[in-house]
Amino acid sequence: MVRWRSGTVTAIGRRWHGAVTLSVDVASGTVRALAYPALVGEPEVGDRVLLNVGALEMGLGTGGYALVVALPDRLPPDPGPSSRDLGHLVKARYTPLQAIVLGVDEEASPHHAVLADASDIGGMPVVVADLHSALPAILAGVRADAPAARVAYVMTDGGALPAWFSRTLDGLRGHLAGTVTVGQAFGGDLEASTVHSGLLAARHVLGADVTVVTQGPGNLGTGTTWGFSGVAAGEAVNAVAALGGRPVGALRISDADPRPRHRGISHHSLTAYGKVALAPADLVIPQGLPFDVDETPLARHRVIHVPIDGLERALKASPVPLSTMARGLDEDPWYFLASAAAGRHAAALLPPPSRRS
Repeated sequence: MVRWRSGTVTAIGRRWHGAVTLSVDVASGTVRALAYPALVGEPEVGDRVLLNVGALEMGLGTGGYALVVALPDRLPPDPGPSSRDLGHLVKARYTPLQAIVLGVDEEASPHHAVLADASDIGGMPVVVADLHSALPAILAGVRADAPAARVAYVMTDGGALPAWFSRTLDGLRGHLAGTVTVGQAFGGDLEASTVHSGLLAARHVLGADVTVVTQGPGNLGTGTTWGFSGVAAGEAVNAVAALGGRPVGALRISDADPRPRHRGISHHSLTAYGKVALAPADLVIPQGLPFDVDETPLARHRVIHVPIDGLERALKASPVPLSTMARGLDEDPWYFLASAAAGRHAAALLPPPSRRS
């Protein structure tokens, strides 16, 4: 199940929040590797590293790195005494690199009192999407009409578990009120056990006006009706409704994807919203689509057609590159416009003070 390699670090490459890339010499040549210093320590040139090269050998686009498992000859010290060390949440549980973190609602957390009895998010609009690549487009749509709105991100565990893997999140630091990693995901500004507690933290700790919920990078899919990690989008809709929020669904829409199951409204959206989401949501379709879409499977929801005036400009001004399945805004414009339109609709649900610049 694990393809192991041992190698030597020959160069330190690009860094972003929580991650660093390396060049590592192994028996077969040089590979590109990724380390999370908070887990394994800070790599240096000349270090021997143990690698998991499975994703690299498979040629995965999102996960195409050798991952550093350990610096066996120079282990990092134990964490020093701090409030974070008092945490009891174990994430990536019972894997060799399970991480122990401080949950936002644990007794040792400074936010425990705020969250101890919290059970409602007060009608907050929550935009739910299938793919991590929707996040910056949704944010662009919110900010196009509500530049002052505080937008939080709840990252679920269907894709990457470490939030540090996402260069998108690194580029959005300062543009988001914060990130809450939930379930088995970790590395956010706040840690929570479930989508429910993550939403409560977004509202009551981060002070969010709008929250976005998606999985991390690296959607898992088998090409079957039910075998993809994005079904959790439907479960997130149910969580938002259970907490008194306003669920907004960003539909995965495309006329550029070469796979028929993702043309028009993707089967991911039709399954997640049409079959898994039991609570009604606002599902957003951008106006002016140059192709027909079948809304019939989404009948239990409120299908909202949202104008896209100015959204292309907002998307082009995104502080991070827009990319989905290696396609950018020019190659797959309706995917990003659909997500931005969902963000615009969420902004329209805010009271006037939250929309002011």
